[in-house]
Amino acid sequence: IFLSLQQDVIAGFLYAILILVVFHPVVDLIDNFNLTYKYAPLIIIRTAFEMTAVEKIEEQLASLRIAKRSTLSEEPAYLLDIDVSKPAQSESSRFVAVSCSNKSIRVYNRETLNFLREYSSRPGILNGVRFAHACDSIVFSACSDGTVKCWDIRVATQKAVQVFSGYPSNVFISFDINCSDLIICAGTEKVEKDTFLVFWDARGITDCASATKEPLGVYSESHNDDITKICFHPIEPNLVVSGSTDGLVNVFDINKDNEDDALISTCNSDSSVSFIGWSGKDYKQVYCMTHDEGFCWWDIARLDTEEPITLLHVLDVRDTVCIENDSLRYLVGGLYHEKADKLFLIGGTSTGNIHLISCGTEGLSLVGTLCGGHSATVRSFCWNLTDESLLTGGEDAQLLLWKPGAVERSLAKKASMKIASSVQKRVRVHNSSLKSRKK
Repeated sequence: IFLSLQQDVIAGFLYAILILVVFHPVVDLIDNFNLTYKYAPLIIIRTAFEMTAVEKIEEQLASLRIAKRSTLSEEPAYLLDIDVSKPAQSESSRFVAVSCSNKSIRVYNRETLNFLREYSSRPGILNGVRFAHACDSIVFSACSDGTVKCWDIRVATQKAVQVFSGYPSNVFISFDINCSDLIICAGTEKVEKDTFLVFWDARGITDCASATKEPLGVYSESHNDDITKICFHPIEPNLVVSGSTDGLVNVFDINKDNEDDALISTCNSDSSVSFIGWSGKDYKQVYCMTHDEGFCWWDIARLDTEEPITLLHVLDVRDTVCIENDSLRYLVGGLYHEKADKLFLIGGTSTGNIHLISCGTEGLSLVGTLCGGHSATVRSFCWNLTDESLLTGGEDAQLLLWKPGAVERSLAKKASMKIASSVQKRVRVHNSSLKSRKK
């Protein structure tokens, strides 16, 4: 009898695996009763696998260790924004570009963090840095002089190979380029009563070097204060989201003929927006962080349903995430992990510790803390899904490369290099009276 029971259990388990591999694509055709009764073990197995994937990613994040440090430059500066070049199919990322508070962009080797080049925009201030998607040697940055500048790392000159000019009153403080490298969009500071999203055709960069390109057009009605962040959709080149100190997060479809039709959704964070991003399967969700450390998360796929689009709204993340013997002082940004279908937030302390926070509709929870790297506030990061590595930059003028289980082969943690910066972060928290005119 015992042997017979063993055989039945093994056969049942093998049968469940067979159903998972062979028949799962057509399981929706089975009526609900049979699915519940006969295939309940299958559903349990799938849930276990999903939980394991998320736990594995969280374990990898918690195991990040310093692999490399950049050498301090002669002119230390805050590292405000980081981007890595997009690799070809057979290659890994080769370059790292960093936007600095001394009005320059620095380019490093991706693996060694050796310094390669520096581009300056004096007297203007550079805001943000992005590599082109199709060419890993082309890098862009918005400038306070009303231009978006483009540099080619292959060219020895320090001069921009392409300049995208705005209108005379424009001061650009945010920008992005879409996933097809066809459109650039930049956001302006508010001048008198005007604030703009300005668009350019980005094609033919290398064909018309040193030429100046005029805008395709602008959106001028959807924000009423400084546009602090712009982020194109990772896979849909016509979708872009913008965030502003007016508290609004707007999603646009730029294929539409005019601004009113292009505005798909207006979400209100009720505070000044400091960071925005896309998340979720097929990137149908939008999230933002605010200058007073709030967090909002919306599901744009629910717009045409009766379900609420708000997935989570946290007024102050510092009061929500429990951290023993440490504190969460600020948020840096977020990253969506495709493999685990999971959103993570990055925050930190004034002494340089970095907190990794898991985000779910039920709330926020601490994944782990990265210590021993920075000695001052962390301002920027870039997550690389290819090798599960993390790049971070801060007010200590250090650029760090973190990898799972890495062992640092360099000097011990540097002393604090915190310096005075000419860039002052504007923080304007708005009350509920500054709500969208369009709901």
